Amino acid sequence: MMNYMKSEHYRLLHKKGLYVTSAIGLALIIAAAVVLSLSLHFDPNFPYATSRFFYSNVISGGVLIVIIGLLFNSALTGKDTAIIKQSISFGISRSTIFWSKLILTFIYFLLICVIGLALTIVLGESLFASEEQAVKNFLLASFNMIPIVVGGFFVIHVLRMLKVGDVYVIVMLLFFFLLSGDLVRLLFRSISGMDELYHYAPSTLLNENLMSFLAQEVQFEYRPWITGIVISVIFLLIGARKFAKQTID
Repeated sequence: MMNYMKSEHYRLLHKKGLYVTSAIGLALIIAAAVVLSLSLHFDPNFPYATSRFFYSNVISGGVLIVIIGLLFNSALTGKDTAIIKQSISFGISRSTIFWSKLILTFIYFLLICVIGLALTIVLGESLFASEEQAVKNFLLASFNMIPIVVGGFFVIHVLRMLKVGDVYVIVMLLFFFLLSGDLVRLLFRSISGMDELYHYAPSTLLNENLMSFLAQEVQFEYRPWITGIVISVIFLLIGARKFAKQTID
């Protein structure tokens, strides 16, 4: 497995998409800071030029973060069917292929997220009026987002390895991150004992996390970790099993 990972790592480092995606992600953070800073420059009474509001752009950007994750994952799960067939013909197991691609793309995705988090804090504390405990609340709210974002990344990997098109992947991500809470509440509202299940839906958790951050009442939440772990385990187990049986055309 290590030899295969080294080979895939070499391929990943020579993918232009890796660097373009990283640059776009960091550029979006800088652009948001510049827009708010310029707004304050032209209007000294501009009410949103605060570190808390700047940080809220990240806390509310779960969908965008995961779509960036899609671009990272696509670097090794894109249109490389011929390479996968060649690897299998050389005796590389499908399990090795599935998990190696996941590990490598996930490591780089986490790395750019950490860099983006640090950049956000540096810009927020340098350019805007700092509010009490803004950084602490931002880090705590970000920590609450981790399992949902990671779960989304794992969903992406499984769907990409099973050759699901990007459009359908994005639709599923939008469902998870924007509509899952409303749909779960609609489906189970009349079933006693399950009518509160929507509180564990990704969209509900992300929205509540944002509202708590804006109200400066954010605290550690265990529900995102339950939801994230359940989604991750289910999709990865099913995905690995299906990929092991999938026909590589």
